[in-house]
Amino acid sequence: MNGVLVLLVIIAAIAVTSFAKRRDLQAPLVLVTIGSVASFIPGMPRLELDPDAILGVVLPPLLYSAALKFSVATFRRHLAPILRLGIFTVLATAIGVAFFANWLVPEFTLGAALVLGAVVAPTDAVSAVAVGRRLGLPNRVIAILTGEGLVNDATALTLFTVAVSAVVGAKIPVHPVVFFGYEVVGGVLIGLVLAKIVEWVRHRMYDSPLETVLGLMLPFAAYLAAEEVHASGVLSVVAAGFLMGHKATDASVATRIQERSLWESVDLLLEMFVFAYMGLQLKFVIDDVRDQGLPVHHVFFYGFAVLAVVMAIRPAWILLHWLRRRVGLAIEAPGGSVELGWRESLVVSWAGMRGVVTLAAASGVPVVIASGQPFPGREVIQAIAFVVAVGTLLIQGATMPLLIRRLDLADPGEREREEEQVKLARAISRDAGERALVDFTEHPPEGIDRADLTDILERVRRSMRARLQAEEAEDAAEKQRAGALFDHYRRAALRAQREAIIAARDAGTLDDEVMRSVLEGLDVEEAAAEERVRRRRE
Repeated sequence: MNGVLVLLVIIAAIAVTSFAKRRDLQAPLVLVTIGSVASFIPGMPRLELDPDAILGVVLPPLLYSAALKFSVATFRRHLAPILRLGIFTVLATAIGVAFFANWLVPEFTLGAALVLGAVVAPTDAVSAVAVGRRLGLPNRVIAILTGEGLVNDATALTLFTVAVSAVVGAKIPVHPVVFFGYEVVGGVLIGLVLAKIVEWVRHRMYDSPLETVLGLMLPFAAYLAAEEVHASGVLSVVAAGFLMGHKATDASVATRIQERSLWESVDLLLEMFVFAYMGLQLKFVIDDVRDQGLPVHHVFFYGFAVLAVVMAIRPAWILLHWLRRRVGLAIEAPGGSVELGWRESLVVSWAGMRGVVTLAAASGVPVVIASGQPFPGREVIQAIAFVVAVGTLLIQGATMPLLIRRLDLADPGEREREEEQVKLARAISRDAGERALVDFTEHPPEGIDRADLTDILERVRRSMRARLQAEEAEDAAEKQRAGALFDHYRRAALRAQREAIIAARDAGTLDDEVMRSVLEGLDVEEAAAEERVRRRRE
């Protein structure tokens, strides 16, 4: 039944997401809201997934896809703020929530409260990054939020493992600090080794579909292999994604195009499902609390109180660092990374939405401890985790666009730097192409007529110039505020070509196989044009 229900939820989530995008609404907020309402429909079955399935099936491709698109140089440049958010802010949130919840909730021991702290500590910046890109957040803010999302899950899940082991009574063979170091180092090494193996195999396959399928399997293999030896599966996936993304330029053009489309589709599918899944849990979380004989209003009061603490700790921690840096007490990180101003810090501090890791970790709390007694406050942990996850998404996610607009964080200098970099890339490309043509002219292959060679090289030169002129024409149209009209005419021309080719096939004057071949060429041209338009809009 769960399999059929999962498919129905995905189909419904696709429809809701399409509606939200047409109305220029935030799809995650709409999905969670509609899912929460739908959970109270009479007869609605419970969609309950094993936490290992969520962490082992949903999380790896989302992390891997983000790491693939994230520059290693950018990660290194912003390493200090990323680690500060991904490690120290997570620890501060977990410890702060633990002491507060231990004081507030009678069902909790300190160990159970620390489990709750680890559950609600990691953020999920998917919606924040999506909104930020659309509203023009500076690239460095987007980079820091994305990098934090790649690190904080590993920190929180490691702390969760240690805290659960302490409550259950299981022994960790080494000191927790040593265990954390083993998880980090082990996870990174396993991810890098598996990525190098996949890279070596792919270079010898010469088959784009097989290369794409092998790349699709890598995040799952990296996660499961690391978890099998009790290392960090999250960091294993991130390390593999970093290496494969850095080496993506070595892959064939067909493989790069296929992988880009594949991971965009996988990302969208999983994100839609996760937000819908979050909303659909509301009624059943209430039922679980009631079945344990606990007062529902008390438990949800605990949830909203912890939600307030979670939303307060992150801004307070970031503000504390900003003030320490202002008075010269903060230790400057090596490498000269650019620190954020107060407006950017405020946006980052408010981008504290929780997501799939919080729900999965809460579901993974054991039922009983080693003595056979129930895990203290398990149902309360799950209810509070749900309130925090949905509450941060609805409150912070809904107000994030207003905050970004009010602070007006757009950086004109950043746009100018990007344009200069684009011009530099085109100049490098043009010069390299011309040098290659000159070299071919000076060292022609044996047995070819000089006139034929000159004609061939001139055609190649015209093709190169046509591509560069098309890109420059797009830029000029954008600067003259005629970009929309330029895009309209280009698409209309490509559509007319496609319709004429199809009509000739239907009339019997053109073979079907030839038509398909020509259409593939038109598709590549249109895909390249659409990619340039997409990059301008981001």
